[in-house]
Amino acid sequence: MDLVYIGKVVGTHGIKGEIRIKSNFEKKELVFKVNNNIIIDKDIHVIRSYRVHKNFDMITIDELDDINDVLCFVGKNVYTSRDILKLKDSDYLLSDLIGLNVMYNDTVYGIVKDYSNDINPLLYIEYEKNYYIPLNSPYIKSIDIKNKKIIVENIEGLII
Repeated sequence: MDLVYIGKVVGTHGIKGEIRIKSNFEKKELVFKVNNNIIIDKDIHVIRSYRVHKNFDMITIDELDDINDVLCFVGKNVYTSRDILKLKDSDYLLSDLIGLNVMYNDTVYGIVKDYSNDINPLLYIEYEKNYYIPLNSPYIKSIDIKNKKIIVENIEGLII
């Protein structure tokens, strides 16, 4: 099973087994649905309810309806199966970009090592001098997951 990292359980809420998840996952609307499966600590759980509360994703799972049943999940990572996302061949996740070569004028200018998914997503590139590239159209010309490369343009002020 191909797993995708969704976020981390950072706490519980109330006494009825609600779990508080901190997640910057870019396709939450595909994951946090009632009856979808998530994986916490290598165990598959079924989402029974979902809501957003103060920048946290709040879920209840399985038949766990008591705070004492879910305290063991605090601090654990949350994953889902890539199959649940039903991505098209042309779609990708930010995590799919890690390890891709950054190309400018047929020259490699580093490798994507990490990303941030805040309001404006950034790719962290390792090169002679490490740098960030915004993940938007003035800089990213094309992304080719299959050939493991990102073609960039207009980057003279960023790295050169």
